[in-house]
Amino acid sequence: MQTLILGGARSGKSALAERIAMESGREVVYIATAQPGDAEMRERIAHHRSRRPGHWLSVEEPAALAMTLRNHVGNERCVLVDCLTLWLSNLLADPDESRFGRERDALLDVLPTLPGEIVLVSNEVGLGVVPMGELTRRFVDEAGRLHQAIAQRCDRVLFVTAGLPLALKGRYE
Repeated sequence: MQTLILGGARSGKSALAERIAMESGREVVYIATAQPGDAEMRERIAHHRSRRPGHWLSVEEPAALAMTLRNHVGNERCVLVDCLTLWLSNLLADPDESRFGRERDALLDVLPTLPGEIVLVSNEVGLGVVPMGELTRRFVDEAGRLHQAIAQRCDRVLFVTAGLPLALKGRYE
């Protein structure tokens, strides 16, 4: 089962993903894509870490997501990736401008082949106004394209707002 969870900032999407992982009954691997750049981001990362059970395996990987998934999936595992939009930001900021395309394609290629349960978390950023800056517009465009491509490959897609999940594809109870 592969699940994509979308929602806005502070919508409850990460908490829902963590609940799904806990309820899976599987060994959980948490792949974090955030990089602790400034004090505010370090605080966010610390908050997320404090919510996770100590027995979960945590892997920090800001860019090579497809490879990291291949290395950590298994039939008896639930792998939670939080979050795809931070991963996208990391890649769009990479000095190698072609890296994003390679990593995106690798992720889209590997997803259908992975065993076990995968839960992918991402921010829905396409519900607002069109951003003014070129990089910001590219980020919104690439996030939207990425979400569409991943949603096609996932068994279930959930949208979260105010802590309430809405099933867009598949079922959630």
